[in-house]
Amino acid sequence: MQKLGLIQNFWFGHQGYEYVDLGRFWQIFLFVGLIIWLLLMGRAIWPALKLKSENRSLLTLFLVSTIAIAAFYGAGLKLYDVLAGRQSLGPTEVLSAGRTQQLLPTVRRPGLVGGIKYWDGQFDDARLAVLLARTAIGRGAVVLNHVAVTGLLRESGRVRGLRARDAESGEDFELRARCVVNATGVWVDAVRDMDRDTNAPPKPALVAPSQGVHLIVGRNFLPGTHALMVPKTSDGRVLFAVPWMGKTILGTTDTPRHDLDREPTPFREEVDFILREAGRYLSKAPTRADVLSVWVGLRPLVKRADEEGEDTKALSREHTVIVARSGLVTVTGGKWTTYRAMAEDVLDRCMASGALPRKPGGVTVHLPLIGAAPGRSLSEPPGEHLYGSEAALLHSLPGAEHWLWRDAESGQGGLSEAMVRFALRYEMARGIEDVLARRSRLLFLDAARAAALIEPVAALIEDELGRRVGAVERQAFADLAQRYLRLP
Repeated sequence: MQKLGLIQNFWFGHQGYEYVDLGRFWQIFLFVGLIIWLLLMGRAIWPALKLKSENRSLLTLFLVSTIAIAAFYGAGLKLYDVLAGRQSLGPTEVLSAGRTQQLLPTVRRPGLVGGIKYWDGQFDDARLAVLLARTAIGRGAVVLNHVAVTGLLRESGRVRGLRARDAESGEDFELRARCVVNATGVWVDAVRDMDRDTNAPPKPALVAPSQGVHLIVGRNFLPGTHALMVPKTSDGRVLFAVPWMGKTILGTTDTPRHDLDREPTPFREEVDFILREAGRYLSKAPTRADVLSVWVGLRPLVKRADEEGEDTKALSREHTVIVARSGLVTVTGGKWTTYRAMAEDVLDRCMASGALPRKPGGVTVHLPLIGAAPGRSLSEPPGEHLYGSEAALLHSLPGAEHWLWRDAESGQGGLSEAMVRFALRYEMARGIEDVLARRSRLLFLDAARAAALIEPVAALIEDELGRRVGAVERQAFADLAQRYLRLP
């Protein structure tokens, strides 16, 4: 598996914070924890407090709120360190204001009190998904790309397979299986609704979709390899700025979404919130003109039985596995961090229901994915280093030195002709969007540059796949790029 890049630095400033009524026992426990934390971390906290010593009342306010916040988040993250043991990515640290600004040089200094540094993992979700599929194929799996499920095969009330359509040829066909797993994210309810008798009422929704908006701006807004997170903004939400592939991601929001557009668009208030709050913490406030791409992700949040799903922040981020009377297995919720645990739970339920034979687990715990090799930080612009042990194979293809796109800020090569050929030959890419959005991430990083590459990428598709890329397909991607450029 490619090495995960690291992001660090939990950043706190001078906003108010929400407290939870913990009851008398937990209040005492927290108070004792505060004292212990002060004794352990006082040297790091005190320099931050001294910055406000000229104003006694303000010092008292920051003394109380800062110590409470440092204790709350610091103690929690230290507990994570303990639980992680030798698998910990790095220790949590409480930082002074000066040290925080050394690590985050573009953070605004006025009002800065300090920070808490912690470690987290970073990855390219699309690349990991492709690597998982390719690794599964290498171990005997059959993976179908650009194929849509149009219905379920039901016999005597049991699901025995599915109907599908090849999006390229238009061919309809059937696939029979002992067990069908519905793992379609925010679209699980559409598949569940296929599993009902004629004239039966629709099934209650299991998922309440929520959207998160992300804005991409230049690396100059947050240079370096450290991320910034604000746990509570002026209106109580979370804000982050993360270095990613040579750019900076600003986000995010948590807004209920009742439609399931394949390419959802942001609401104006979401964009305004991100830009406004980012300007409160960064020395250079980003504007609409600085946004290189805007994109929206949909979260499949699991509803409670009596939940209408309006307040998605209160819904479960954990995954749920359901086995219907028909035998259809549905998994939804969760996140990439727990994808292996989700898969294990699904297989356990499949075997427990008798749909699959019992087999021992843990077979893939230490299985390297295709291309696994020591990697570099994902804060760097994309390049050949993302191909791991397959870099030599990539470099052997025609056009390895012919760069279609170079990162404007660093000058590093980001997409070569060989990378497009690699995507088409080995990564199951079939069209322009596959190449420029899901194999290369250029559409997400700089939508205008992605649109400028329609013609050379289409020519390479025609050369590699032997098919014509028509005007409709070219225009479809041009329209998509405009959506990623358009701010409401």
